[in-house]
Amino acid sequence: MSPTNEPRMTKAERTAQARAKAKLIREAQLKKEKRRSWLIRGGVVAAAVAIVVIIAVIVIQTQRGNEPIASSGQVPANANSYGGVTVGKNGAIVAPTTTEKTVDVNSVPAAPSAAATSVADPGKIGIKASASGKPAQVVVYLDFMCPACNQFESTYGPGLNTLRDEGKITVEYRALPFLDRFSSGTNYSSRAAAAAACVVDQSPEKYKAFLDSLYANQPKENSSGLDNAALGKLATEAGAASITSCVDAKTYRPFVAFTGALGASAGVNATPTVFVDGQQWMPDKVNQFSTFLDTVLAAKK
Repeated sequence: MSPTNEPRMTKAERTAQARAKAKLIREAQLKKEKRRSWLIRGGVVAAAVAIVVIIAVIVIQTQRGNEPIASSGQVPANANSYGGVTVGKNGAIVAPTTTEKTVDVNSVPAAPSAAATSVADPGKIGIKASASGKPAQVVVYLDFMCPACNQFESTYGPGLNTLRDEGKITVEYRALPFLDRFSSGTNYSSRAAAAAACVVDQSPEKYKAFLDSLYANQPKENSSGLDNAALGKLATEAGAASITSCVDAKTYRPFVAFTGALGASAGVNATPTVFVDGQQWMPDKVNQFSTFLDTVLAAKK
């Protein structure tokens, strides 16, 4: 007999009690599963919303990137009206000799109907032999999405830098928008070139550092490239003043479009296209640029 003298439950009562407990356990489990289901659904909905927002941002950025560009625009300070930025000793920017403050793509002659194999008259685009006793002029047409341009700079850039610092040459960079068609509709080549124009306008002493950073962070062809925020970040990291407003306003996109059209009209149809003291480097004739450069410089003496 139990201490409380309570009667023992019958088998039927014990069974009923067990069923009641099992029911409570099942109901608790169902509530738990229901809560988990709602949490999962909520997470899926949140993720879906985040994806939609990301897609919307990409679409908006792409649409903005593809908005029509004005036919005319400013020439950035410290750049010439051919689209070039000339770097001299210790990275200092050489003042341009042109005086135009604006350019208009509508003023550019039509490109040759047949693909040119070389530039027939470099003088028309400001490329010529320098005067005796003056540094030789090296002009490099480039595209910031062009792997071959990156390879050219990494291979020959150190030697060019040495010759610059020795006062034997100046190096003029002209950024083109050739590969916009390979940047998934974001016009990366134009945006990167315009960002470089913003830097030379506001922080000219940091131009070469920014150019080097664009190559070091070069996106692949057929990709969307870096967005404007990333371009601004690279400029700041290179020591330049903020270019955010300049880039977002597309201040120098007309300048870049003009540079591309002018180069094409003269017969520049590939990047890199390089000149030394008025002479165009033809890789099919002289494979190594360093050999071509040494030959031209030796003849100048």
